[in-house]
Amino acid sequence: MAGRAATSSAKWAREFLLKRVSSNPLGGAIRNCSSAPGASSTPKVPHFSKKGRILTGATIGLAIAGGAYVSTADEATFCGWLFSATKVVNPLFALLDAEFAHKLAVTAAARGWVPIEKRLDPQILGLEVWGRKFSNPIGLAAGFDKNAEATEGLLGLGFGFVEVGSVTPVPQEGNPKPRIFRLREDGAIINRCGFNSEGIVVVAKRLGAQHGKRMLAETSGTSSSPSDEVKPGGISGPGILGVNLGKNKTSEDAAADYVQGVHNLSQYADYLVINVSSPNTAGLRMLQGRKQLKDLVKKVQAARDEMQWGDDGPPPLLVKIAPDLSRGELEDIAAVALTLKLDGLIISNTTVSRPDPVSNNPVATETGGLSGKPLFPLSTTMLREMYTLTRGKIPLIGCGGVSSGEDAYEKIRAGATLVQLYTGFAYGGPALIPQIKEELVSCLERDGFKSIQEAIGADHRL
Repeated sequence: MAGRAATSSAKWAREFLLKRVSSNPLGGAIRNCSSAPGASSTPKVPHFSKKGRILTGATIGLAIAGGAYVSTADEATFCGWLFSATKVVNPLFALLDAEFAHKLAVTAAARGWVPIEKRLDPQILGLEVWGRKFSNPIGLAAGFDKNAEATEGLLGLGFGFVEVGSVTPVPQEGNPKPRIFRLREDGAIINRCGFNSEGIVVVAKRLGAQHGKRMLAETSGTSSSPSDEVKPGGISGPGILGVNLGKNKTSEDAAADYVQGVHNLSQYADYLVINVSSPNTAGLRMLQGRKQLKDLVKKVQAARDEMQWGDDGPPPLLVKIAPDLSRGELEDIAAVALTLKLDGLIISNTTVSRPDPVSNNPVATETGGLSGKPLFPLSTTMLREMYTLTRGKIPLIGCGGVSSGEDAYEKIRAGATLVQLYTGFAYGGPALIPQIKEELVSCLERDGFKSIQEAIGADHRL
């Protein structure tokens, strides 16, 4: 087995170098011995500066080193090496403008210039939520792949689920640039993007093409797994795909915007999210009020339920809320969620506050939402409160400041069924994903849990 893996890996390395170095703008880039197809709608790679050429050179060097290494390594070992190798490339992104680096990262994932996780997740990390089987509870939050350009590449990195968006009905540019600001020493980011989106039509076309491609692969029998094997994943294929819906800045009817998103995108989603908590769209957070939220959710639920669905039923509907809410506002949201039988809540979005030590950073004066490590205490406290208020009856996704397995574990013990990261991934790169999963397994085993399910809300049972 190891010999066959080494042979196929060596063949991949030769083909990779011949194809990528000779024809691609980025030269060689990191990927696994399994081919990752590029989408025809992927973004154009912009012209590279000197810093960009340094990044290109580094990736070519890693590809050459990988080619020399694969001849003696089995597939799992080589896969681990590829993820570790990204630790060398990822810091170079810090040399680039924040938004340019973001676009470059999306391009890399869209074109298959990232490693593909071939190692199976430990069984202890698997769980079932909403009738969907997750191979692990670690997901990528909305905001990274806003326009569904790189879903296959991102799921291939080993995330248990990926959430795209926020998607608005009509294309919009968002707020003026610059609008993304790094606070490296604090492990944080401030952004005021303002729902920059290519719009529902473009995103629906991409998701439809990706969905059709997977269906064709399944019906043609290209899968190497036994036909009777139950594999984690959803309608998007391996891994779970969420779609986060937003409203246009100039829209006067928020409910109509979300309903339009449901009608056009829900057939491609394993779950849907109503985003009413971004601080970068004027008036959006007002929709978190008890009456406003109740009216909105009822309209969106009705729009979803009036559509025709198969045996699996409609996709679950979640609401993403802000971390800057009072206790009374949290109680109102919990009451709405329980009354309307909402399928879940995401806690939380970015914060407009500037907790220590961020408050001492000159960049902290920039307007926008703060994400990253400084958000962790605030979002986790709120998560804990919401678990109590909903009596553990509603699945919660913990989001905000996760950058390690210990962080993810703390969210889970506080009441999170699933966990999302974004800023931690932006700083840590692909290597962070297997690291978090490995650390999370260690945390579970250390405390005697046999599954993720056993650990959910454990702090409330002390």
